[in-house]
Amino acid sequence: MTLFHAASREALAIAEQKLLEVLSAKPAARAKSVPAEQLGDEVLSVVRLLDGEVGLRRVLGDSSAERGRREDLLTQLLSGKVSAPTLQVLTAAVVERWSSPRELVDGMDELGRIALLVHAEREGHLDAVEDELFRFGRIVAADSELERALSDRTAPLEGKAALIRELIGEKADSVTVRLIEQLVTVPRGRTVVSGLAELAAEAAKRRERSVATVVAPVPLSDEQEERLAATLQRIYSRPIALHVEVDPTIQGGLVIKVGDEVIDGSAIGRIDELRRRLAG
Repeated sequence: MTLFHAASREALAIAEQKLLEVLSAKPAARAKSVPAEQLGDEVLSVVRLLDGEVGLRRVLGDSSAERGRREDLLTQLLSGKVSAPTLQVLTAAVVERWSSPRELVDGMDELGRIALLVHAEREGHLDAVEDELFRFGRIVAADSELERALSDRTAPLEGKAALIRELIGEKADSVTVRLIEQLVTVPRGRTVVSGLAELAAEAAKRRERSVATVVAPVPLSDEQEERLAATLQRIYSRPIALHVEVDPTIQGGLVIKVGDEVIDGSAIGRIDELRRRLAG
């Protein structure tokens, strides 16, 4: 599993929040939005680019450089090549502080995977994707020749992607195929077997999310709880049960935790974020 240092975990959480905001755009804004599948594909294409461009990822991941400089470089690089929502998500990632350029690209890789899993979830295919990833992982683990072919660093990337399409392209969900193609062409330090296990675990974690812990400064009314549950259901594409806790110390707004994801909209959270930005 990809391990992030503290600064990178914080940066990833902020970028993931932006991703979820973009993917849950309100109806009035959806004309300018893109499907989660397209956003995921575009993010992963940028990961493939940066994986092969050491100098470029060093500049984009240089936390000592001005935020505006990194943002301008990313815009120049991707303007007209990816959709505006994808650029929004990647900009949210690039302007944050990452522990290393490598972890920035690892974070982008995770954002792309999340977007594809959200697409599978919304299409009702997440169970199938999880099962297919797990089963293919077992197949590769039991076939040393196949594992060597998929892990061969000297083999052409398109050849490995073509092998995946030949093996499962017509049998598996499109999200499964995309995730595995990305893994074998841009492993980011993972073995094929461990990478498949990680992907299956991510799909399982997303499928099992059904409870949101909400911390509010005052009790929520029934109407407020219904609106919040409806919003979270739109984001996660499944019914969400609310567990509301009252904590006056957060002063305003809400802190929402769904699985490992935390959306901090509290006054204290916003003040802390402002302090971090001023310090950086």
